[in-house]
Amino acid sequence: MRVALFATCVNDALLPSTAIATVRLLERLGVEVDFPPAQSCCGQPQYNSGYPNACVPLVRRTVRAFAGYDHVVAPSGSCVAMVRDAHPRIAARADGALASAVAGLTPRVLELSEFLTDVLGVEDVGAWFPHTVTYHPSCHGLRLLGLGDRPLRLLRAVRGLELLDLPGAEECCGFGGTFAVKNPAVSAAMAADKTASALATGAEVLCGGDNSCLLHLGGTLRRQGAPLRPLHLAEILASTEAEPWRAAP
Repeated sequence: MRVALFATCVNDALLPSTAIATVRLLERLGVEVDFPPAQSCCGQPQYNSGYPNACVPLVRRTVRAFAGYDHVVAPSGSCVAMVRDAHPRIAARADGALASAVAGLTPRVLELSEFLTDVLGVEDVGAWFPHTVTYHPSCHGLRLLGLGDRPLRLLRAVRGLELLDLPGAEECCGFGGTFAVKNPAVSAAMAADKTASALATGAEVLCGGDNSCLLHLGGTLRRQGAPLRPLHLAEILASTEAEPWRAAP
């Protein structure tokens, strides 16, 4: 089985520890992971800003970068949703050959929790994380990918971890990519509501599957001086008793 890591721009530029944790986790489970260096942005910022034509070169690049792999795994529901939901529409506007290539790629692009539960068939990945955790499901993972309780099942199987229910979990955190830039006041208010709900759980860690959301919420928490710490699902699952993940609190 040939597996490629789709690291995504946010992780590559701002939180590479999440991409590293993903590789460490998958290798621990016996998966050999490649990193195609030709990969780049999936085009989500351009697409969300109303410039679908500007995404065409990025769609072509994505198809070329991940050609020949059985599975492409990304620790980001947002970017996976962009590839699976938007790339087919972008390619259809461009040309038939690109549309055909995209149709061959999209079923192979999976969010991390999908790959673990649906392809590898595991929920207990051998993780150890002795902290209280609450989980925020990002909008793309929840609504476009339909991840359901996959991340929660993985978290419940982590030794030492106590999972606390997040009130209003399905409400948007307010990031929404360019939404946060175009509507900063509304975005900040939504983040305040989400962090208040998370703090009410009493958890030590706010977990999520999209670092874009966690950066947004983490900034709000830091400005409040709150003790709650955002951490990506991959980094929790990568942590073991023998090798605790270095980013763990």
